[in-house]
Amino acid sequence: MRLKTSFAVAAFAAATFTAANAMAQPAPAAQLTYADMADLADAAPLVLRVTVRDQVAVEPERSPGLAPGHVRLFIQARTSALISGDVPVGESLRYLVDVPLTAKGKAPKLKKQDFVLFARTVAGRPGELQLVRPDAMIAFDPAFEQRLRPILADLLSADAPPRVTGVRDALAVEGTLVGESETQLFLGTANDGPVSVTVVRRPNQAPRWGVSWTEIVDQAARPPQRDTLEWYRLACFLPAQLPGDANLSREPRTKALAARDYAFVMEALGPCTRTRG
Repeated sequence: MRLKTSFAVAAFAAATFTAANAMAQPAPAAQLTYADMADLADAAPLVLRVTVRDQVAVEPERSPGLAPGHVRLFIQARTSALISGDVPVGESLRYLVDVPLTAKGKAPKLKKQDFVLFARTVAGRPGELQLVRPDAMIAFDPAFEQRLRPILADLLSADAPPRVTGVRDALAVEGTLVGESETQLFLGTANDGPVSVTVVRRPNQAPRWGVSWTEIVDQAARPPQRDTLEWYRLACFLPAQLPGDANLSREPRTKALAARDYAFVMEALGPCTRTRG
């Protein structure tokens, strides 16, 4: 039976989508960066593969916050596999998703296609899901799933690095030798977990830095490898420049050293590239 738009659909749309997050732009699975995938996975209690059974376009007047050039679809789908999550889901699912219109200004035909959803359940509505973003539905691709699974495993690990919220304190201290110094950056986290970054400079040596995810400030700590969860927590959430109120150094020379070492760390981390809003 064909789906039909209804007051219930409109109410579901208003309850699960807002203008604040409706401007996200989709990208083909092969083009998604590590940060794109980590953003979705980190926000999603459920990650599952589904096959679309049917779709209906929601009227624009019942699609608050819809981005220009997009259409909101009410989807009925069949669960193919639960990739991540400990919440049971049924075989039949319903959800809303925002997708770009075709070149002809029509809604794309998604029936019988497979997708990966990043979602959460809707309290009191069995079989209904809310995507963590309006377009958090990615066309299924075995290569994409292969890239995604290690991220999900890292997020679920008992020693997963905490979410970094900023720089709490920074302090630079000069050594006894010319060119010798050490800068320590203490980071704020969502769960108050200890995270510190140390930059060590020695005469006639390249500066060394590393990050410690424990309460022990370790000069032997190493930098995180790119496209890992540790790298993502730093590169994608630290401010571009050291906040002035976090710099505890009192002398102009050591204040400048702390700022320089912070810039050195950010340059070493490299850009956090995203293709999605």
